[in-house]
Amino acid sequence: MATPPPESRSPEEERYEEARELLYEAYSELQRLEAELGGTAVPAPAVVVVGHQTDGKSALVEALMGFQFNHVGGGTKTRRPIALHLRFNPHCHSPNCRLLAGSGEGGAEDEAGDADRAMPLADIQAYIEAENKRLENDPSQFSAKEIIIRIEYKHCPNLTIIDTPGLILAAPGRKNRVLQSQACAVEALVRAKIQHKETIILCLEDCSDWSNATTRRVVMQVDPDLARTVLVSTKLDTKIPQFARASDVEVFLHPPTCVLDGSLLGDSPFFTSVPSGRVGSCHEAVFRSNEDFKKAISLRELDDVTSLEDKLGRSLTREEKNRIGVSNLRLFLEELLQNRYIESVPSIIPLLEKEHRAASRKLRKVTQEISDLNKAKLKEKARLFHDSFLTKLSLLLKGMVVAPPDKFGETLINERVNGGTFTGSENFQLPNKMMPNAGMRLYGGAQYHRAMAEFRLVVGSIKCPPITREEIVNACGVEDIHDGTNYSRTACVIAVAKAHDTFDPFLHQLSFRLLYILKRLSPISVFLLEKDDEHFSSHDVLVKRVQAAFDKFAESTEQSCRERCMEDLESTTRYVTWSLHNKNRAGLRHFLDSFVAPEQYPHTAHSAGLHEQSSVLNDNKQDRPKGDLKSIHSSDSNPSSVASETRLVDLLDSTLWNRRLAPSSERLVYALVHQIFHGIKEHFLVTTELKFNCFLLMPIVDKLAALLREDLESAFEDDLDGIFNVTQLRHSLGQTQRELEVELKRIKRLKEKFGEINKKLNSLQVRQ
Repeated sequence: MATPPPESRSPEEERYEEARELLYEAYSELQRLEAELGGTAVPAPAVVVVGHQTDGKSALVEALMGFQFNHVGGGTKTRRPIALHLRFNPHCHSPNCRLLAGSGEGGAEDEAGDADRAMPLADIQAYIEAENKRLENDPSQFSAKEIIIRIEYKHCPNLTIIDTPGLILAAPGRKNRVLQSQACAVEALVRAKIQHKETIILCLEDCSDWSNATTRRVVMQVDPDLARTVLVSTKLDTKIPQFARASDVEVFLHPPTCVLDGSLLGDSPFFTSVPSGRVGSCHEAVFRSNEDFKKAISLRELDDVTSLEDKLGRSLTREEKNRIGVSNLRLFLEELLQNRYIESVPSIIPLLEKEHRAASRKLRKVTQEISDLNKAKLKEKARLFHDSFLTKLSLLLKGMVVAPPDKFGETLINERVNGGTFTGSENFQLPNKMMPNAGMRLYGGAQYHRAMAEFRLVVGSIKCPPITREEIVNACGVEDIHDGTNYSRTACVIAVAKAHDTFDPFLHQLSFRLLYILKRLSPISVFLLEKDDEHFSSHDVLVKRVQAAFDKFAESTEQSCRERCMEDLESTTRYVTWSLHNKNRAGLRHFLDSFVAPEQYPHTAHSAGLHEQSSVLNDNKQDRPKGDLKSIHSSDSNPSSVASETRLVDLLDSTLWNRRLAPSSERLVYALVHQIFHGIKEHFLVTTELKFNCFLLMPIVDKLAALLREDLESAFEDDLDGIFNVTQLRHSLGQTQRELEVELKRIKRLKEKFGEINKKLNSLQVRQ
């Protein structure tokens, strides 16, 4: 908006201009405060420029400013957003630039909050170029922290413009992964900058067909109706020659509602052209001064209007001319931003009040902490933290929903990655779909219970490993008093060896998994304390000591519990107690009955059974004493007695006297091994779960408090200053106190400024 000369202003205009200048200054300081506090202050209205790398974004920003300051060309020239606080000053014949506080990656501000410094334009350009080169070699490539520059110049509008990095259209394919990741990073940065409702979005499109929404695709993710978006078609001078017919130009100047609806800010797009060439004294420069650059912009606007009228075969209307050229766009943005400033004043004041109360509360808290830096208060604070920490720990085990699952919860997949999986010798792992709550993000007692349930399911589904004939024969060995075979001993030897090798890894895996889950309780408890204002972030040494003591207790408890379980496993796999190991006697009896079932039938069944048993007799069978044969034949008068005795002899022959492994002997060993293995598995599952609950979980409930209190009291006696790092703490709290005092003064000053502005604007409205 053009400002009338001072001598031609009326008193009303003087007051209005005074209020307007005060308004711009207040919003400029408000935006600085927001940038320095990381966006936590009240957001101020601003124009954010969004476009792709080849849309002429930086060139348009320079044309709006009235002078050149940045590098313009292909590729990524802007890697940090540049916030430009532009102020019209007719007395500044050259740009007066100041790099404001908060522009660096981190720095202390002074009490007045004016830790900015005047810099020549060349130094500003060098600073921006250095930042771009630094970020080009940085892994992140881009930074969301703004470079804040305040500029006064006779050609500047009263605008606050934020120039963002150019959007990237990366080609598909694996070889373009780096560029694709950069494109995602820039798009996320731009979306974050335009998400505030107070932001005016300047959306640049370099296209002659409005159906191609390259930049609008990103903008409409945040502003779907384009209600706060000003649409600009850049490089108009290159597009006019592309139109063959006047109707094409008409469609371009007046897009149909099916492509652009009427909710667009300003109702229709703007069309701009910026003359190419740089300002300077070298032979490559096209313009010798910014005055020449400004004149070239005005001439380009006139040429564009003339070219459009030639294409259309008619004169442009006043409304159409108001959409052509950088000067008309600048005037529109200046009026729009000024109205937004005025409209936002009443809502800014209560928001500043809220920020003032929050800063005052923080300052009182820090001041109280400084006054509490004595031994008695520090001990009391440590004991309070100790009790609160244990309370949160207990609540996490019992179950709570205060901690956000998306931050602290783990699905079963994540838990397996971080805490290990339950896998046996064959690397078998149950699918996630077989586990209840596998996809839920759990923590605390719920996660502990899920891990134990998975352990039961995995171990409970394990079957006895395969047994080879070689293993059976090797397990037979030689007795110390005879050379017969004892297949019950053979089965015991095989079963306990298989059981120990199978269940030992699971014991260690369960121990590691549960220890990991318990250790996760510590950071979640600290988070809950911070959320309830029960934790003082300045006492990091104390917090770390309590966490270290908890981790040490958990590790020692886990080791003790694991050793108890190992003793159980060793005893169960060292000596077979049939009352314990042979749980399913009915199944085994049914299996053994199948050996003799055929022989229970008379005549044909008996002869068939004898024939089967005779096929597995030893070659020395004919060498048996004849007396035995006679006794058998003498019993022919009693067929059932003969059959029973024959079965007994054949059974002894195949299990005791014979070392040729018959199918019946092999089946007998298999049955005994499976039965013993099953008994060991059932006992292992029950005792392991019971011991981990009793000797790992319960000590955290009933023994941890005393141990942590003992550790804390011991530390009080040895090194109280070391626990709290009082010297460093006093220094950091003092620095925080000074920063909060500065912040409080700045917010208070802003409150007063906006209050004064609101009064002046209200008085002007009443008089009007």
